[in-house]
Amino acid sequence: MDQNTQRDETLATPHRPARIALNVLALCFLLSVLGRGLSDSFTVFLKPISENFGWDRASVVSVYSLTWLAAGLTAPLVGRLFDRFGPRVVYSLGLSLLGCAFLTAAHAQALWQFQLSVGLCVGFGTALIGNVSNSILLGRWFGPRLPTAMAVMYSATGAGLLVLLPLSQVLIDRIGWRSAYLVFGISALCLLLPLLFLPWRLLAGGSPHVVKKSDRLVDEGWTLLSAMRHHAFWALFSTFFFTAIAMYALTAQIVAYLIDVGFPPLQAATAWGFSGVALFVGMLGVSTLDGIIGRRPSVLFSYGVSILGIILLWLLQWYPNYWLLTGFVICFGSMIGSRGPLITATALKIFRGERVGTIYGTISIGSGLGSGLGAWGGGLLHDWTHSYNPLIAFALVNVVLGMIPFLVVPALRR
Repeated sequence: MDQNTQRDETLATPHRPARIALNVLALCFLLSVLGRGLSDSFTVFLKPISENFGWDRASVVSVYSLTWLAAGLTAPLVGRLFDRFGPRVVYSLGLSLLGCAFLTAAHAQALWQFQLSVGLCVGFGTALIGNVSNSILLGRWFGPRLPTAMAVMYSATGAGLLVLLPLSQVLIDRIGWRSAYLVFGISALCLLLPLLFLPWRLLAGGSPHVVKKSDRLVDEGWTLLSAMRHHAFWALFSTFFFTAIAMYALTAQIVAYLIDVGFPPLQAATAWGFSGVALFVGMLGVSTLDGIIGRRPSVLFSYGVSILGIILLWLLQWYPNYWLLTGFVICFGSMIGSRGPLITATALKIFRGERVGTIYGTISIGSGLGSGLGAWGGGLLHDWTHSYNPLIAFALVNVVLGMIPFLVVPALRR
């Protein structure tokens, strides 16, 4: 009897880490849905807040710009906090900050109050429960399957758009934008309690198989300074930077753009929300291509589809029909973050070691700077020209700049 029991436990042991790994992936996915969905919901709040206070587009978009600027600039701090204190402290701090930020925004009366709450605080909160923390945690469980796990986690961006953008519009229509922010703040704080009581020692420990394998890998002794002297560091940084400029110059104003070209507000928010479905398919598709044709061709393919999506968006102002709208959502939406898992996996592989969180977090500054500059610059272009054409051209140029490192940098061509 004892021998049978021991044999059953031995047979069950290999499956337990796999189940825990899936639970970790689900947790990271849900946190990313919450963080990205709440932060990107501002694209729906943009018009009602602007109309409520009579502010110009650039002023209101500056809030969204600060969100992603804060998310990027605090990424190294998030990596450092994760390396030192672990996921429980980092995730709990993130949810607390998000909840308090939205409760404050519900009572805001001045632009600087929105910039502080929905801008800086939501940006930092999103970073704490976002890609840097989740990438490090997933890396402890998935090993060679990390790109696939990262694709699932990054697709949470799309799920957040799909759920929270239409929900935001419904809440705004029924109870107003201030009450909608109250709902967001209370919801984030209510999730804090169950998060605190998760078995964090088990979740943070990592898979024994992955840990043993990583122990066998040579830790090349990377420090932040030595990484910054490597060409791959700045290649990945610039890819994040220019791609983020292109994506966020458009995403900050897509719902407003669709409304301006003739689509009803709820249809505009819902259509862009459905980019979440396209994003999920795009994430998994590009990650699958990575295993078939290689990383560089997969990344370049994703840029090509993004360029096609931007062209379709440009055509919508003259031909506002559902065929073009569907094509734009599929092409642009499916690729908006599809490169992220592959770039992240590349960074974690090149700079593996004890300081990988700090190094990857610093590389992620490029994404934050690009997001902030893109959103703010896009708002300025619209105000200066009263047209979306310069904005679309601005995004197109930066997409091309974002793909150049994969064409010329040796470490990314291999």
